[in-house]
Amino acid sequence: MEQARVSPALEDYLEAVYNLQEARGAVRVTDVAEQMGISKPSVNRAVGTLKKRGLVEHEPYGLLTLTPEGLALARNVARRHSVILRFLQDVLKVDETAAQSEACEIEHAMSADTIDKLENFLNQLGIN
Repeated sequence: MEQARVSPALEDYLEAVYNLQEARGAVRVTDVAEQMGISKPSVNRAVGTLKKRGLVEHEPYGLLTLTPEGLALARNVARRHSVILRFLQDVLKVDETAAQSEACEIEHAMSADTIDKLENFLNQLGIN
């Protein structure tokens, strides 16, 4: 199944919901706003777009949940972020703050094939 194409900004929202869901279980708009350092109205606009695309479920003032398609896309973004972060920190020895910031930028630009090859390279080095 081909996943819906979404903008890097919407991928960031999906990744934030996914990370919060993994850490806390329940996710509210306020949680996403706090994690991303943005306003609740901005999150609400993005959530509306994600909901229209069938990637999240959300009732006003209720919890946010990823749909199966949204979960698959969010996992993919989180994986890309993780692989790039591992490379930046463990191979290039970039400090954590810069590595986090740069991984967020790079994750949107790399193809799935390149991410797979980078992950294989890290695994060959024994960097898990």
